[in-house]
Amino acid sequence: MLLEKTTRMNFLFDFYQALLTDKQRSYMQLYYLDDHSLGEIAESYDVSRQAVYDNIRRTETMLEEYEEKLQLFEKFQNRQRILAKLSESVMDVSSVKTDQLALIEQLKQFD
Repeated sequence: MLLEKTTRMNFLFDFYQALLTDKQRSYMQLYYLDDHSLGEIAESYDVSRQAVYDNIRRTETMLEEYEEKLQLFEKFQNRQRILAKLSESVMDVSSVKTDQLALIEQLKQFD
């Protein structure tokens, strides 16, 4: 579960980091990407560990709200699944071209 949450937060951060403040962006990058502890972040910013924890939790909530409204990560995942199917279809010589065209049409729907 923890690895799944970390992976999800990393993706959401990639998609929505431009919508965050500099401090939020910095805390999230240090915590999730650079794997710093709350204490290490608190020490480098001269704030309490609780302040860092609260900021990260609020930022996580904001990222989830952005995803709920904009669904950029969900659309990305759907495109990746369809592209994988399309790749398999292209490699399979017995595959019918209409299958490939149908997958391409599905991809077009996400934009």
